[in-house]
Amino acid sequence: MKILAQQASKQFTKAAIQEITALGNGLINDTFLIKTEKSSFVLQRINTQVFPDPSLIMENLDLLSNHLQKKIAIKLTIPLVLKTITQQPYYKDDNKNFWRALEFIDNTESKEQLSNQKQAEQIGFALGHFHRLLSDADTTLFHDTLPGFHITPHYYQQYQAIEDNLQKEIQLKKVQQCRQFIDQFSVKINSLEKAKQQGLLIERITHGDPKLNNFLFTKNSNNIISLIDLDTIKPGLVHYDIADCLRSCCHNPASNTFDLKLCEIILSSYLKEMADIFTNSDYEYLYSAIELIPFELGLRFFTDYLQGNQYFKVASPEQNLDRAWAQFKLCKNIAEQEEEIRDIIYS
Repeated sequence: MKILAQQASKQFTKAAIQEITALGNGLINDTFLIKTEKSSFVLQRINTQVFPDPSLIMENLDLLSNHLQKKIAIKLTIPLVLKTITQQPYYKDDNKNFWRALEFIDNTESKEQLSNQKQAEQIGFALGHFHRLLSDADTTLFHDTLPGFHITPHYYQQYQAIEDNLQKEIQLKKVQQCRQFIDQFSVKINSLEKAKQQGLLIERITHGDPKLNNFLFTKNSNNIISLIDLDTIKPGLVHYDIADCLRSCCHNPASNTFDLKLCEIILSSYLKEMADIFTNSDYEYLYSAIELIPFELGLRFFTDYLQGNQYFKVASPEQNLDRAWAQFKLCKNIAEQEEEIRDIIYS
């Protein structure tokens, strides 16, 4: 892959390439840091099995950039898209691999776990600020680059189709536990989509994947400077964004439990930014989203496991099964703390 990355990187710079290193731990795209004699930039190979038309991603990023240029007092740095030497927004190699380059924001770091209250406050602020900046964007201009993304009933239908067509029954205990949990939770999967259809919730521009390591902190500080990995920006419910952010930040992997204190800090900071934008219905459906998101992700992991691990990168055949069960246990723990979470929301 590094050979392909080296060839692709030469399409974006005439400077001599000094070093190519893998960057981040994303489960979808291949990402590299390209160091040249003059500067550094980020190079990504877009997974076309996930994003069948990557050019739409680039058009969305252009729309995002144009919208933010009209704003004042922006407190986040959004990485710039870098053009090829021939002034194209992306490069397609002979093997039909799709490559794009982004500005590298230096002196920053991502985190896999929050270590103090200030970091949690910054997470809530950064996502709320991002949503606030885009709250008046025209959603009809943006492409839906991932049809069905964060539409839980869509994932449930995919799961049912896979189960119906399984050639061989899987007898593993954890598989049976996952199936049982999915059956029990299935009555709740339409809550947000039904509210949207009834006009109680409206679509805004969402990030799509605001997990913890997509926030960049200035090195050796508690301050967030950027929100990255914008391939999934699209019209949708911001509830999915804040819920996914909470899932990522408040999940204790060792016990598969949900940290109420972190939830309170992040949500309070987020809602300070969104206070004059959120409606009563927005508040009302926050808990449903917080409970739904880990179920949805667990369902996606489990479906991918049943399909033979085609979507998410895995290090072992049963990794997606383990990921699914961990998310379902987290979902169960959230449900056990429903009253406390609702109190946090309404306070």
